[in-house]
Order: sequence, then structure tokens, then C-alpha cells
Amino acid sequence: MIDINLLRKDPDLVRENIRKKFQDHKLPLVDEVLELDKRKRELQKEGDERRAKRNAMSAEIGRLMREKKAEEAAAVKAEVVANNERIAAVERETEEISEKLKKDMMSIPNIIADDVPLGRDDTQNVERERFLQPAEKPFDVPYHLDILEKLGGIDLDSARRTSGQGFYYLIGDIARLHSAVLTYARDFMIDKGFTYVIPPFMIRSDVVSGVMSFEEMDGMMYKIEGEDLYLIGTSEHSMIGRFMNTVLDEKELPLTLTSYSPCFRKEKGAHGIEERGIYRIHQFEKQEMIVICKPEESGEWFKKLYSYTVELFVSMKIPVRTLECCSGDLADLKYKSVDVEAWSPRQKKYFEVGSCSNLTDAQARRLGIRYKTEKGNAFAHTLNNTVVAPPRMLIALLENHLNEDGSVNIPEVLQKYMGGKTLISPKR
Repeated sequence: MIDINLLRKDPDLVRENIRKKFQDHKLPLVDEVLELDKRKRELQKEGDERRAKRNAMSAEIGRLMREKKAEEAAAVKAEVVANNERIAAVERETEEISEKLKKDMMSIPNIIADDVPLGRDDTQNVERERFLQPAEKPFDVPYHLDILEKLGGIDLDSARRTSGQGFYYLIGDIARLHSAVLTYARDFMIDKGFTYVIPPFMIRSDVVSGVMSFEEMDGMMYKIEGEDLYLIGTSEHSMIGRFMNTVLDEKELPLTLTSYSPCFRKEKGAHGIEERGIYRIHQFEKQEMIVICKPEESGEWFKKLYSYTVELFVSMKIPVRTLECCSGDLADLKYKSVDVEAWSPRQKKYFEVGSCSNLTDAQARRLGIRYKTEKGNAFAHTLNNTVVAPPRMLIALLENHLNEDGSVNIPEVLQKYMGGKTLISPKR
């Protein structure tokens, strides 16, 4: 959510930002917010004046009663009643306008960085850097599900019976490899100085509306029937929600946290959910990194965060590239975003395995996350990034470390988490 003062001062900047994101349907919100804001301030002024008048009239009634002027006191009492009725009406209208104003403000996208490339969708994202040269394999790389089945590592048929499409059982060495990746990612981030956290896997609606836009919520979140609870789509949700309506000490910043959680997503509108495979699924696990910092620090932290993901993948000998998200591909709260994509030897192209975002103070404003300064309280900046999400990570690992006989080499950094194993061999 942007600062209302920015909208008052420079509405044309906000309009231009909406156009850059190709959301022209939201342009009327700017004028609507300005009108609502003007009316709200008028009502607040009237309410303050009438409450002051009420206090003065109460004192006047007391004086008249002491002077035995009952008839005059009764007339003033009648004024008090009328004034109180108007105060109640003003407060009701103020509340209604405040709710509408908040909803409109939460629909206006965050101001994006000046250097964000302009584009309508992810097809116009811009490649920035590549790391490790993809190796040409002297054989055709099978579809990842075929690799998993040959290794005896997956059971989709049983998952369809128990849970439906978009779920899976991982088995044996593949399940262990999945856990090894997560454990390695956890230790990797701890070694970077991050504090490890396991958060709640369900959050209330006020946290949901604070961490994401309404459009994202509808397309992602699972609601618990009969409860004000949602299953998290990523641990960022409950991790950032932990600091809702808090004032942090400036000396505590930056907060650098890494969290593990299962994640649950509808994948509404996603293509390929009915296909074989585990690229888009309803349940997966992820290691995340979150930073809460002062505004002047967020640009540098943004670069650090996605560089950590690159470093992690490179340490497992998986070629990756960074891709800067264009304006139309940025979610409403994002100021800037970089995706990390891994090389797929089968497809001969890169695919997304992580996303790093700087949300500046947009998320903090929605959730009320501030910190103390010498000049008063200020809104913090929030950032998040995927360390690793094993379903896609597994695809990248299996394809890049596959041997012609169907076996898969275990990267050296993972071997200690696999009991010293160096290879996963096909099952007979």
C-alpha cells in the first residue's frame, strides 16, 4: 500500500505507475481515493469541532444549573442531544469511508523501481546474468517423472486416490534427497547469519490481506471452512505476519530470517496441473528467506538475497540465470523482483526455481510494521526470496545430474545429508 501523502502530493506519478503496470482499469481509483480522503478529513474536522462543542455545552449546562436557570439549561441539553446525534452520524460515515478508502488504497499498486523493464507479462522479463555453462548430455534426457519412476522414488497414482490431482508420494532415496536439499538450504542460510524459524502453517484473514493483493489471495489461498484461517502459500506469509502491528527497535534491524514450511496453493488458472509430473502442485515444501530492514538498506539486501540462491544452486553444480521481472509481471506490492531460473537439459531452456522481491514499505504499511527512530516511528522495508523449493529443485537436480544408465549423481554438498551416498541407482 502506497503512502496517502504521496498520492495527495503527486497523483500523476501514481497514475503513471498504474499505466506502467498495464492496469489502466485502476486509474479511476486515484480520483476516487482523493475524493474519499478529502471527505474523510472534512468529517474528522467536523467531528473534532462538535466534540469540543459538546464539552463546552456540558460545562455551560453545569453553570446554568448552579445559577438555577433550569429552563435555559434544558434548551442547551436539547442542543447537546442534537449535537450527539450528528457526532454519531459523522462517526458512522467516517467509518464507512475509511473502509472504502482502505480497500481502494490496497488495490493501487506499489510504486515500481525506475529501472524495472516495461512489459505486459513474463514473456517480456529480461535476462541479466548466467552462472555455470550448461553441459551437453550425449543422450536424450527423459521427462522428470520418468526419471523418478525409474528410481522408484514417486507414487502419483496412490496420491490421486487419497488426495486428487496435484499431489504425490516421494519414496526412498528420492524422499531422502528431498529432505537433504531442504536441510542443506537451512544450514546454508544459517551460515549466512540468518536465524532459522519454523512458523505457523495457518494464518488469519487480516494477515492474508496484509501480505498480498486480493487477486493473489483468490488465486492462491485455501480457506479453512468455518474458521478465520488460511493455509499458507509460502512461509513469507506467517513470517511477515509475525511482526504485524509492532514497533521494532532500530537497533534490531535488519532482521534476517530463514524459514521452513509446507506450502499450499490452489494454482488457480495454472496450466498443466492435470499433466503428469510435479512442476505445478498443490502442496510442497520450501526454505524461504525474509529480511526486515531500514529503507536505505533494502536495495543492497535485495541483491544479496537473490545472489544467495544463485550461490546455493551453483554449489550443487546446477546452471542458473537471473531474470528481472518486467512491470506487468510484478505483483501489486512489489517494487522490484528477480527470478532465479535453473537449466533444464531436457527442455534445453531455463525454468523458474525461485523469486526474490523487494516490497519497500508497501507490505509494512498494510500490516503496521514500524521501527523507532530519533524522529519518530517509520515504516520498515520488507523483502523475501526463495532459498529452495524441492519439487522444482528436484527436477533441476535430477536432469542436470542424470547419467545415461538412469542413475543420478548426488552433488557433493548433499552427500553428508544422504549418509555418504554418492549415487541413486534405478530400481530393478
